Amino acid sequence: MKKVNLFLFQHKNRNQIGIDFKFDLQIKESLKELKSIHWTQTHGCFYVESNRKALRELNEHLRQKNITANEMLLDYSKIPEQKTLESDNLQVLNFLRYLKGLRYSESTINTYMSFAEKFLRFHDFKVKITENDVARFVESEIAEKGYSISTHRQCISALKHYFDFTGAATFDISLLKRPKKSRYLPGILSKEEVLDLLRVTRNLKHRCTLALIYSSGLRIGELIKLELKDIDIDRKQIHIKQAKGRKDRYVMLAESFLPLFYNYLQTYEPHRYVVEGYNGKPYNPSSIRKFLKQSCVSAKIKKRVTPHTLRHSFATHLLENGTDLRYIQELLGHSKPETTMIYTHVTQHDLTRLESPLDRSIKDLMERSQDGKDLANLRLSRNILG
Repeated sequence: MKKVNLFLFQHKNRNQIGIDFKFDLQIKESLKELKSIHWTQTHGCFYVESNRKALRELNEHLRQKNITANEMLLDYSKIPEQKTLESDNLQVLNFLRYLKGLRYSESTINTYMSFAEKFLRFHDFKVKITENDVARFVESEIAEKGYSISTHRQCISALKHYFDFTGAATFDISLLKRPKKSRYLPGILSKEEVLDLLRVTRNLKHRCTLALIYSSGLRIGELIKLELKDIDIDRKQIHIKQAKGRKDRYVMLAESFLPLFYNYLQTYEPHRYVVEGYNGKPYNPSSIRKFLKQSCVSAKIKKRVTPHTLRHSFATHLLENGTDLRYIQELLGHSKPETTMIYTHVTQHDLTRLESPLDRSIKDLMERSQDGKDLANLRLSRNILG
C-alpha cells in the first residue's frame, strides 16, 4: 500500500497540514482530485488547511485511494476545530461545551476533543463502551503508531473526561491506568557556552531574544506574548501575565541585558510586543528555533539545544550560584516544588565537592606508601604518569 506523511508547517502566517511522499504519479493525481488540496511552491508540497474537518476529509479520501497516512508528526493540540463545529455526533458538541465549562485552556480542549473524536470514529460512534474497547483503541491508534508516552497519558485523560461526562463506560473508569511518565534530565549549557552562543549571534534582534530567554528564564510562549508595557526597567522586573497554569509572576530583568535591550529598541522600534514579527504581529516560535540552531552551529555547540534549554540553564546556573530552590520555583512559575527539584540532579555545584572512590583509594595507598617506593604499582596508565 502506498504511504504519505502528514506534518504541520507554517504557510501564509498560519498552520497548514503538509503532505509529504516520495514522488508517485498515482498519489499526486489522487491528491489533486480533492477540492480542499493546495500546492505551495515555496515549501514544495501539497497541503490542506489545518483544521479537523479538512484532516478528516483528507484521511477519508486517502483511504478510498488505498493510501496510508502517517500522522506521527502531527500535533493535534495545534489542529483546531472549525468555528462551526461539524460533527457526526451531538455528544461530541456537548462534550466540547463541557470542557469549556471547566475553563480548560484552548490547547487542552483541542487535545481532548481530538482524542474523543478519534476514539468515537474508531468504534463507529458506539454508545456503550467496554474496557476492551479502550484497550483496542490504545493498541491500534496510540501504541502501534508510535506516539510518545506523554501523548498516551493525554489520551487516557481525555477518555476519562469523556466517560465521566457521558456515562458511556460500562466499567469503572478509575481502572484506566496512564503509563508512567518518562523521566529525562534536562539538557544544560555551561555558562561559557551561553556566552559563546550570544557572542556568535550577530543579528541584534536574535541576540536580544536569546539573551532575554536565558537571563529571565522565560518559556518561548511567554516571550512571544511579552509586551513592552510588561517590562519595568526601573524595578528591573518583567511581569509575565497568565502563563502556564493561568498564573501571573514577576521575573528578573538582568542589568547586563539593558544596554543590548536599549540598542534593540532604538534599532527596531517595536510598537507593542517586545519581539515582533511581520506587521507587528507576535514573533513566530519556529523562527526562534531556527536561528538558535544556526547560532549553535556557529558556536560549535554539539548538544541538542532548544529555547527551553536556555530556561533550564537559567535555573541550573541560579542553583549553582547558591540561590534558594524556593526562589527558583517562583521565578520559573512552577506549581510544585517537585518540578523544580529536577535541577538538583544536573547542577555541578555539589558534584565538584564529591570525590570518586577510585581517587580516594589511590590517594590512601599513596599516603601509606613509604617515600613513594610503591607509586609505580598505583599507575593506571604509564603513558600519563610517566
